[in-house]
Amino acid sequence: MSHWVILPVVLPAILAPFIVLAARYHVGIQRVLSVTGVIALIAITAGLASQASDGTVTLYQLGDWAAPFGIVVVADRLSTMMVLLTAVLSLFVLLYAIGSGWDERGRHFHALYQFQLMGIMGAFLTGDLFNLFVFFEVLLIASYGLMIHAGGNARLRAGVQYVLFNLLGSTLFLFALGAIYAETGTLNMADLAQRVTLIDADATVGIRIASVLLILVFAIKAAVVPLHFWLPSSYAEAPAPVAALFAIMTKVGAYAIIRVYTLVFPPDLAVTEGLHGLWLLPAALISLAIGMVGVLAAKKLDRLVAFAVIGSMGMVMVAIALFSQLGIAAALYYILHSTLAAAALFLITDLVRASRGHLELTTTPPVAGAALTAGLFFVAAIAMTGLPPLSGFVGKLLILDAAFTTPLAIWTWAIILSASLVSVVGFARAGSTVFWKAQSVEPDPEAEPHPAPSALSYAAVGGLVAMLILLTVFAGQVHRYTTTMAEQLFAPDDYISTVLDTPGKLSKPTTEDH
Repeated sequence: MSHWVILPVVLPAILAPFIVLAARYHVGIQRVLSVTGVIALIAITAGLASQASDGTVTLYQLGDWAAPFGIVVVADRLSTMMVLLTAVLSLFVLLYAIGSGWDERGRHFHALYQFQLMGIMGAFLTGDLFNLFVFFEVLLIASYGLMIHAGGNARLRAGVQYVLFNLLGSTLFLFALGAIYAETGTLNMADLAQRVTLIDADATVGIRIASVLLILVFAIKAAVVPLHFWLPSSYAEAPAPVAALFAIMTKVGAYAIIRVYTLVFPPDLAVTEGLHGLWLLPAALISLAIGMVGVLAAKKLDRLVAFAVIGSMGMVMVAIALFSQLGIAAALYYILHSTLAAAALFLITDLVRASRGHLELTTTPPVAGAALTAGLFFVAAIAMTGLPPLSGFVGKLLILDAAFTTPLAIWTWAIILSASLVSVVGFARAGSTVFWKAQSVEPDPEAEPHPAPSALSYAAVGGLVAMLILLTVFAGQVHRYTTTMAEQLFAPDDYISTVLDTPGKLSKPTTEDH
């Protein structure tokens, strides 16, 4: 049994309390420990992703207790891709927090940051629904501490709203877990994949209710309409590095839907067939439309980016709602793109705040570093709106292609293309107001100049933009990999047999097997 699989969870879990106990008053030591830990995470997760790239499913049993009775951590193509994405994102965000001085504006930033990484990594790697709930709660606690970092009434109000919505999701999650356990006697996902097939056709009420409750919980995490109200204020008011890290948080909800509804409740499962596809696709399309209308109507740059996140999650959920291999492959590519693009935009927003002192979409005199900030905003906006040649354009083409055969193909194409046009107009208006029109305004000689952002801040944002460019250059290879990932998700025999230690190819269990 390889111990490397559990390291992405254990490493930040050890670093966080060590930072609190040993380096509480030494921010320089905290920075060294935090950056070193994140770099180590990148190396570990890259190794896990390489090991899983050939389809290998790696199992880790905590305490050497076998599933379904013990706690298991499972690394396959999907989970390793998500933990690697998280590790890479966290490095650039952490460098920005250090370069901008955000980590010095409140206590325990680095410890909370490590706890946040622990929760995210655990959510992606766990093979058990109850432990998915546990890691969701770790995420909630750490993210609330990060959200109110540096204080302020507006930030505190947004944090309370964020916590209340997520506590509602946690309550629904517990109800769903109780119903699933009552119906099946297990919460291990591989074991559930077998046991739900044994439920009699005339006794499916409980498992159907649990299935719907679960997808509602994950929809809250993914900010799908009408469960999206918590996101705009929460992300806009959060410190910029925290909002950038939160770009992966909504993807935890999308990941959970992909994992559970291809493994436990697949599209062809008789007891839940058609239960989610009827409403998830329309909800995703409405999310996309509302997000992009919010981009057009936003009066502050941070809220514009927050609504862009809602729109991008709408795009992801459109692809997931198709519940096909093409759709899931497109969704996974778009998850990579939208996470990097949203994080870059949140950090660029903070560059603007540091230079102008506010984020109102009004024209002000030119500011320090405006040319470089404008260039980064231009590239990131092209990526987020889906204009060629960057990865957003590739991702939208993949989703449009996957949606071509759906009964709502006309509506899907119309809304995606219209939303893309609206987002272009919204970002163009914001960019021209903040950067281009500023050249025609005379600076106030009596105004105190704002300092230019640090070189490390620009390097961190540039790193995220470079990752978007690499995702575009290697779009073919990445899409082929996400395609093989989708194929593995829709043929989960290897996953189930590895977790349950069942040799050979699995067949559906019969009643006599239990």
